[in-house]
Amino acid sequence: MDARIADRLADRGIDELYAHQVEAIEAVRAGRNVVLATPTASGKSLAYAVPALERADDHDGRTLYVGPQVALINDQEATLAGFAEPFDGVSVTQYTGALSTAERRRAREGDPSVVLTTPDMLHCGLLANASDLWRAFFESLELVVLDEVHEYRGVFGSHVGLVLRRLARLCDRFGADLQFVCCSATIGNPRDHASTITGRPADSFALVDEDTSETGPTHWLFWQPPTYEEGTPTGTGRRRSPHGETMRLFVDLVADGYRTVAFTRARQTAERYATISSDSLAKRGAGDLAEDVTAYHAGLRDDRRATIETALHDGDCPGVWSTSALELGVDIGGLDAVLLDGYPGTRMATFQRAGRAGRGTAPSLVALVASEDQLDQYVIDHPHELFEGTPERAIANPSNPHLLGLHARAAATERPITTADEAYFGPTFPDVVSALTEDGALTRRPTASGLEWRRATGGRTLNPYERGLRTTAERTVTLRVRDGRSEGLGALPLDAALRDAHPGAVYHHQGRTYEVQSLDLDRDVARLAPTESDHRTRVRYEESMTIEEDIATKPLATREDVTVHFAEVTRRKRVTGFQRRDRRTGEVLSEESLDLPETTLSTRALYLTLPPGLEGLMRTMSGSFEGGLHAAQHALVATFPLVILCDRRDVGSLSVTDHPQTQTSTLFVYDGHRGGVGLARNGYDSVEELLRHTWELLADCHCSDGCPACIQSPHCGRANDPLDKRLASTLTMALADPRRGRRTGTPGA
Repeated sequence: MDARIADRLADRGIDELYAHQVEAIEAVRAGRNVVLATPTASGKSLAYAVPALERADDHDGRTLYVGPQVALINDQEATLAGFAEPFDGVSVTQYTGALSTAERRRAREGDPSVVLTTPDMLHCGLLANASDLWRAFFESLELVVLDEVHEYRGVFGSHVGLVLRRLARLCDRFGADLQFVCCSATIGNPRDHASTITGRPADSFALVDEDTSETGPTHWLFWQPPTYEEGTPTGTGRRRSPHGETMRLFVDLVADGYRTVAFTRARQTAERYATISSDSLAKRGAGDLAEDVTAYHAGLRDDRRATIETALHDGDCPGVWSTSALELGVDIGGLDAVLLDGYPGTRMATFQRAGRAGRGTAPSLVALVASEDQLDQYVIDHPHELFEGTPERAIANPSNPHLLGLHARAAATERPITTADEAYFGPTFPDVVSALTEDGALTRRPTASGLEWRRATGGRTLNPYERGLRTTAERTVTLRVRDGRSEGLGALPLDAALRDAHPGAVYHHQGRTYEVQSLDLDRDVARLAPTESDHRTRVRYEESMTIEEDIATKPLATREDVTVHFAEVTRRKRVTGFQRRDRRTGEVLSEESLDLPETTLSTRALYLTLPPGLEGLMRTMSGSFEGGLHAAQHALVATFPLVILCDRRDVGSLSVTDHPQTQTSTLFVYDGHRGGVGLARNGYDSVEELLRHTWELLADCHCSDGCPACIQSPHCGRANDPLDKRLASTLTMALADPRRGRRTGTPGA
């Protein structure tokens, strides 16, 4: 290693590297793509910092670092700039939306060796100006670092994959030969996911996934909140708030001198319980600690977040309530304890957050406080699944035709499209280009070297850079407050607006409550008024599913008379009304009907069709067969994130007792994004594992008739009616248990 780098490491108390760091650095030096999948605080940064500085010093080789959050980029910029100080002519800079116009200009003109940016800024800032402002950088670009690559999944990950294909296309034109270093949390498919995102073959990646860093013992505590109140009958499933339980633990730990972070899901929850925790500490006489307890989330100003990060790193902040914003690799030093206010939704996120605890080889504590959510209760009842189960797979789909069309327009702006570009964007790209040409978005013309396509000029052509990568909806509804100032509250995609901003809806924003007065779909504007209402609203809707084309079918491995399908489908949905419910008890106060338009979603789904024998037997059993199928649908979707790295809201579901096309009872789980992003496909591949988790969830819940921990869903458009837990348990056992399914052909006892 260069002596100047070794000296910098020695200044930080690092005299030798861990084996996984050495393995990764040597693979990069050998010219291989690398994916480094090890836990938080295992020193992944050195795997790219060392080769980046070596190349910059040796032959002016450039490095592009892409991170999902500006806070992470700020942290990495400081680290890399510190390492680069002894090297004359080697400079490090960021190029993000957090910079002013003048700061971005200075960054470009500084001829940087290492540029740190976000996927959005790479999309609309660097690639849009690759042929002029950034040409010298791209001509010398050698190393592309994708940090936290597990974050690039779903629609966002599919967008990022297409941005990187556009990057490779331009760099090939400039004669630059790119090499990728992907850093990831522990996921089930690190090499394949890196391949999906970068467009490079999976076998071109050297996988480094054995963590050899030193850590102290971590003590895990699983905390099941007690019943909601004294005297609550057993079997209701109602328990005390996990927020309150987490707060009690947080205050005890901070008061005893343990530096603690409590991770929660919502910004408002973090703010509220940071305040309550501070007040509780003050009442205990710990005013010096109380004034330094705070909340951390992405909604804070950059300077405020930086202040909190520094205070955590320096030991000046005794405790913080945070959203997932602190989950990523921002350097905040080692903590004594991490509290998880509810299961984070995936094993990956759980261990990322847990990795924040631990100072060197000192012991640390991680406490998971369960909510009533089905996934939380499953993990509480099956802790071995968290530690011994296979990590979830990260899924993205850069071949989604809708997203491919958006990026084809951007690619045509950067450089004319040719027939050779199929090599970057895949075999469906020519069809996408043809469709855009027919729609007038692209123009085709012959040249001496063959056909080429350019972005059409004139008419109503959308700017291909006008949207951020996370936004996919083409129609949005603006929210405005009727209080004389016409204050704006932002905008919602049409589907979300029909669900959350219909007339009569109670809408929460930044700690304030509003009621929707009107929804004007001619102008796409919803008008709201402040309210002191103490009720909440929940929509009711009707859904139907049309199977357009089966892509793949197979028998269920645990029961050969059940067929599993993967298909192109169209989901139709219409909001038909809403309920007003008491905020505290959930009691239905009133119901109203709504007349709103139907929406459609062309996507992909996995679906199971029940054979006549099983369906007939289920119908003869006492109870509601429709309720059993409906309850099984809820439980199946609730456990989906145990296998596939996603939020439960990324997938939808539907159960139909007599589907007109299959002519039998059918269970659908569909991708919640237009064109699909690979979630349903991976669910199809892992359907037996999904069914096993579903059966275990139902079998282990101690309620008698169904509760929020097993079959009740807050997202149900039918207000959780009908539901039959007993029949759902019988059905999922018949599908998941190979002994009963194959031997008897019946659900069994």
